[in-house]
Amino acid sequence: MSELDIQARIAALRSTFATIEAVLDPESLKIEIASLSEQASVPNLWDDTEAAQKITSALSHRQTELARITEITQRLTDIDVLIDMADEAGDSDSANEVMKELADLEALLGVMEVQTLLDGEYDALPAVVTIRAGAGGVDAADFAEMLLRMYTRWAEAHGYSATILDTSYAEEAGIKSATLQIDAPYAFGTLSVEAGTHRLVRMSPFNSAGKRQTSFAAVEVVPLMMEATEVDLPESDLRIDVFRSSGPGGQSVNTTDSAVRITHIPTGIVVSCQNEKSQIQNKAAALRVLQSRLLLLQREEEMAKKKELAGTITASWGDQMRSYVLAPYQMVKDLRSDYEVNNPSAVFDGDLDGFIQAGIRWRKSAQRVS
Repeated sequence: MSELDIQARIAALRSTFATIEAVLDPESLKIEIASLSEQASVPNLWDDTEAAQKITSALSHRQTELARITEITQRLTDIDVLIDMADEAGDSDSANEVMKELADLEALLGVMEVQTLLDGEYDALPAVVTIRAGAGGVDAADFAEMLLRMYTRWAEAHGYSATILDTSYAEEAGIKSATLQIDAPYAFGTLSVEAGTHRLVRMSPFNSAGKRQTSFAAVEVVPLMMEATEVDLPESDLRIDVFRSSGPGGQSVNTTDSAVRITHIPTGIVVSCQNEKSQIQNKAAALRVLQSRLLLLQREEEMAKKKELAGTITASWGDQMRSYVLAPYQMVKDLRSDYEVNNPSAVFDGDLDGFIQAGIRWRKSAQRVS
């Protein structure tokens, strides 16, 4: 690539970053961080656990945003030095280092640019992702587990906190369902485009005849409300069951009845949590997820169900939003944005940014049209 092309790419990066900075406003972030730091330093902060978690989570998110802006500012400054060093060295290794840094910056700014499109009421909140096996028998349960790993790996790759709140294992292989909490800036806005029915086509490892199998899994994404005091939860509306946490095959992984399942009787919503060590902690976590789902439902009803954020997902033919094809060819394609890649292995290993960015742009475009 010519020096002219490289300079054009750098100019484009700086232009994009200037737009991002104007939206994210680092000076306002610094003021907000100072205020949250002051609140977090109060000696009796943890007397109110819920309020403390809200403050510390918000502080962590803002610090992450500011650190990312600071890092890119420095890297855009350093790129000129890197180019000068590569010119002096005049070897392919130095030139490759420049190209890699350009590609990394373009990818990072692509993620940040898309984040500026997230202006929904709930977009800045953490996300609760629920994955359920759909049609397809054992293959569907295995597919659901593949998706759980995919979202976990995506979070890990970005340095986000990902906590599995509950897992219901299938009898032969895979999972019936799982609930994953991802605590990161704009986690809900980012992952909300992943909600829908996912379809897998492959040569089934569970079929002795080696036939091609199609299976489905449903992904639901809801925002985790830090406090949901607007939702009334009388005890008479709740059925609370406790049981022992279990792993694959029903093997006990806990010697006490610490896992909690809460059923909201009026709506039939069921939430389970077995991640924490104590029954009290699991109950608190399950109540937060239940309150989040109920508040979301309440807001949707007040808006005449303008658009359901979690969606109604049947996990079967006719409504899939993404196809993962492993046979007879290799392809993953989003059926809404038409974004596709020919490396399913990388996608299942958490390489989702391209799909997420395309999905957010597609959604924004659809909103403008409507």
